[in-house]
Amino acid sequence: MKKTSVRLSDGRELIYFGASPERPGDYPDRRNLPSVDVLSQQRYDQLLGEWVVIASHRQDRTFRPASDQCPLCPSAPASLTEIPAPCYDVVVFENRFPSLGARPPEQVASDGSASPAGSGPPGSGPPGPGPPGSGPTAGTATDGRAGLLARLPAVGRCEVICFSQHHEVSAAELTPAHTGIIVSAWIDRTSELSLLPGVEQVFCFENRGRDIGATLSHPHGQIYAYPYVTPRTSRMLSMSTAYRQRTGLNLFDELLAAERSGGSRVVAAGEHWTAFVPHAAHWPYEVHLYPNRRVPGLAALSDAAKNEFCELYRDLLGRFDRLFDAPAPYISAWHQAPVRQGRDEFALHLELFCIRRAPGKLKYLAGSESGMGAFLNDVGPETAADQLRRLG
Repeated sequence: MKKTSVRLSDGRELIYFGASPERPGDYPDRRNLPSVDVLSQQRYDQLLGEWVVIASHRQDRTFRPASDQCPLCPSAPASLTEIPAPCYDVVVFENRFPSLGARPPEQVASDGSASPAGSGPPGSGPPGPGPPGSGPTAGTATDGRAGLLARLPAVGRCEVICFSQHHEVSAAELTPAHTGIIVSAWIDRTSELSLLPGVEQVFCFENRGRDIGATLSHPHGQIYAYPYVTPRTSRMLSMSTAYRQRTGLNLFDELLAAERSGGSRVVAAGEHWTAFVPHAAHWPYEVHLYPNRRVPGLAALSDAAKNEFCELYRDLLGRFDRLFDAPAPYISAWHQAPVRQGRDEFALHLELFCIRRAPGKLKYLAGSESGMGAFLNDVGPETAADQLRRLG
């Protein structure tokens, strides 16, 4: 896979994947952009045992521009965008409005003064309620009674991945070969970002549609390199570890085997992958896509598994769009093992879910879900699976 890295005018990295453009260096960024200054903090919630990122500088980010002002389309003489070249296959670049990426050397205390950073990266010190690495580091800046108000600069990195140069295309409409370029980019960025100081987990995802909250309509996704293990991953690892201690078996393997054996919620399956609606689905239409052989992350997939994924993933996205004969508002989320823990236990999988529960009706996270974290699903998982199977 051809990969070419260039720099934008403000110093951010941009990477072309694929054969187009032929000579990326011929297209410098002709904009005069100021450098990006990231001021994000991560603050520790002692009651929930999890980090929250405060990124107030993102309030001024680009919000639903007109299609002829899209910052993700290729540049043209009258329209200079984030991608300097006049054409491309797949592009990844550092987000101009990142949630993560603060400078790690100094931490800001409550009085505004600087204090030394901790001796290790965020998440390397004493754990909170989750697996090791989920709580504050010993050197974390704190204030308040007994140092309960812990905070750190939110280091890490946020990237944007543009799936195609074509503004109106969807991921479901891309060819398998083009989807393969996207998979190669996901693998490359996961491997590279995992090497950055302080990064504990890499998350590749797509928010599709205005109803989901996407602020740009061009086909694209995002890649976050977190300075901590996320709460959802920590919880899955904790449950899987406890299950192994009780039974000697891997929880991810057992759940996949149970879904494949029962079959009532399996939507599609191949030699290398199984797509199913989970037994306890949180969302009206939710599909989990697991490789039949457990691996910790995308980089460990065989070539045959990657090739089959490109066909099956496009098929699933098409079924979602056919549910209500309209583009589905969905989130597509890759779950990979953290960088430094649980790699022998965790199972790579993709979670794809749509918030539309009926024509013209959305599933909102209201009081029970937002206030208590207790999900209520309006569509039975078996019903959802049957509907999706019929759309194949």
